[in-house]
Amino acid sequence: MSTSKRKVDHIRICLEEEVESDYNGLEDVMLIHKALPEVDYSKIKTEVDFLGKKLSFPFLIASMTGGHPETKNINANLAEAVEEAGIGMGVGSQRAAIENESLVDSFTVVRERAPKAFIYANIGVPQVLEKGVEVVEKAVEMIDADAVAIHLNYLQEAIQPEGDVNAERCIDAIGEVCREVKVPVIAKETGAGVSREVALLLKDAGVSAVDVGGKGGTTFSGVEVYRVDDEITRAVGLDFWDWGLPTAFSIVDCRGILPLIATGGIRSGIDAAKSIALGADIASAALPFLRAAVESAEAVKETIEYFRKGLKTAMFLTGCRDTEDLKKAPVFVSGWLREWIKFREGR
Repeated sequence: MSTSKRKVDHIRICLEEEVESDYNGLEDVMLIHKALPEVDYSKIKTEVDFLGKKLSFPFLIASMTGGHPETKNINANLAEAVEEAGIGMGVGSQRAAIENESLVDSFTVVRERAPKAFIYANIGVPQVLEKGVEVVEKAVEMIDADAVAIHLNYLQEAIQPEGDVNAERCIDAIGEVCREVKVPVIAKETGAGVSREVALLLKDAGVSAVDVGGKGGTTFSGVEVYRVDDEITRAVGLDFWDWGLPTAFSIVDCRGILPLIATGGIRSGIDAAKSIALGADIASAALPFLRAAVESAEAVKETIEYFRKGLKTAMFLTGCRDTEDLKKAPVFVSGWLREWIKFREGR
């Protein structure tokens, strides 16, 4: 199956089927309500600087799509909305457009509709292993990107019928990209999380930021289950539906190592606030925005405002005047996340 056809399959499945895994760890986090916030809501500052660009609040629309004619309008709606909102977004894997130039406009529409926004390019580490730095440079140039994500999706590759499961020398390839490419490099998991050990390797390689892409949102093992014909592979895909480090586990594991993007089941402004209080710098989500983007740019704008207002309300109710205060806000941690923290502190 062509890369382009696979992209539209993924969109259809995400829109029509159940594709989310259970538990991202934020269920075990409670922000401490402050009955007397001593803050004027209207004066709360949500603006942040991230990888050289200013965002109106600490949020990105995560990498989603592109690479098929049917995805162009989705990316156009997303880009129009982030430009107006003053945030940023990533594009989906650009492999299809690099393989077939007729699909380039499904990605270039993003920069056309969002000339000032923070936009990051996206290519998989298997393609970097195969084609080297050149493929990354093409992805960046294609959309005049401010940064590039190298996505780490080996859970998906292991279940995908066309999957590439050669993962030897990945860190060397990523290091070469970091040395040669002129924009910041984000290492991005796609639903199975990043551990402290891997984050340290990525830092040594020269990566500028990590998107933890934890368990608890869209499971790409689950997405591939809907595409698999082989019964054994389908059964294995179901076994690995909930595989990985939950998002909150990855945040506490990786905090302080590199700037962190929290992706993986972020479904509200409260989730975003919890993530930042745990140690992330930016929160990010994809699936809620996909559903909005197939409707209209206005629907995407409304979804962004839902996240923005929820985050600001959480800041107000915890007495935070800005995002630096939010990073220091007290949290109560219980359940499996508390056990994870104790386990990691004991090693």
